[in-house]
Amino acid sequence: QAHLVESGGGSVQPGGSLRLPCLASGSIFSIYDMGWHRQAPGKQRELVATINKYDSINYIESVKGRFTISRDNAKNTVYLQMNSLKPEDTAVYSCSAYYRATTFWGRGTQVTVSS
Repeated sequence: QAHLVESGGGSVQPGGSLRLPCLASGSIFSIYDMGWHRQAPGKQRELVATINKYDSINYIESVKGRFTISRDNAKNTVYLQMNSLKPEDTAVYSCSAYYRATTFWGRGTQVTVSS
């Protein structure tokens, strides 16, 4: 079982950057496929980026070239580096860990992009 805690959220102006870490505890981090998701007010949650246990990475089209997902297995942490932020990136960002048909979730961290 994995316990996930996100941090690093906050308020930033358009064009700014934030780095979101997600710390996992309670299990062997390297076996999990990890993901970052976001949910904006009034919208469904969407999968933003994934990195599997083999370091294969995928992004949704709207964040390609601006966001970077990475993982540090020694620190049990997955990161989402967000650059060139736009107001439409405003959402609660949460991370997930997937293994053998089971998904664990963090509670999320708020990201607000506004001038």
